Amino acid sequence: MTQDTLAETQDRPLKPAIVKGLRLRCPNCGEGKLLHSYLKVNTECSECGQDLSHQRADDGPAYLTILIVGHILGFALHILYVHFRPDPWTLALTLSVITVSASLFMLPRMKGLVVAYQWAKRMHGF
Repeated sequence: MTQDTLAETQDRPLKPAIVKGLRLRCPNCGEGKLLHSYLKVNTECSECGQDLSHQRADDGPAYLTILIVGHILGFALHILYVHFRPDPWTLALTLSVITVSASLFMLPRMKGLVVAYQWAKRMHGF
């Protein structure tokens, strides 16, 4: 087995890559930006030149965002309703704003997490 083949088959460190992905940074160097718009992955890292063009996250980030935000808001709805009994319109408007804000905040970070996981496991998209 040649040195290049051996390097291609070894896994990259997963935890540091995921932390970098959640920070929306290149999973290789941690310096370059991972996304060039809200959800578009850069073709390559501006700092280290790592090729990111083949990384595809598809619907994974949306599912993760819905899972996390849904669980948090489900518990929040239960706690607010049981303990405070706010007016239904107040509850609906407040939780709607929180849901939209949390989803918009989480979605790019979940995309960074999925891309970093793919990079670390050499998945190169689905």
